[in-house]
Amino acid sequence: MFPMVTGFMNYGQQTVRAARYIGQSFMITLSHVNRLPITIQYPYEKAIAVERFRGRIHFEFDKCIACEVCVRVCPIDLPVVDWKIETDIRKKRLLNYNIDFGICIFCGNCVEYCPTNCLSMTEEYELSTYDRHELNYNQIALGRLPISVLDDYTIRTILNSPQIKNK
Repeated sequence: MFPMVTGFMNYGQQTVRAARYIGQSFMITLSHVNRLPITIQYPYEKAIAVERFRGRIHFEFDKCIACEVCVRVCPIDLPVVDWKIETDIRKKRLLNYNIDFGICIFCGNCVEYCPTNCLSMTEEYELSTYDRHELNYNQIALGRLPISVLDDYTIRTILNSPQIKNK
């Protein structure tokens, strides 16, 4: 007789515990009802990148002295710098500068250690293509500044600042 009574008691305790867990999960679900949605409709709405965002690299050809510091500090030796020595002025002359963004890990070391600040990070993050060879940027493509998200009138921008989240 006792095993049957303890079986009913265990069953009753398990039923109460399961009902309590269901009630707790339902209360968590109800607490999320009043929150605003976080999802943005990507092509039509874009989040503004934070201040130290590491996007596509911008290169200024006129400032570069072909010192190759960017190549030495890059963990994967990515930037390709072609130069020749001008014998009459005894300086290097930059001929070509390439970065393959299909391989780049966007660590920012090249930008940080550049002595002339000819490299900088932009807020551009839309680098997807159908052909990986289109991600190999030369000095002309690297010199183009991206269109700012704030200046594009076709896109509604969404700020990622703590002041907006607190409201």
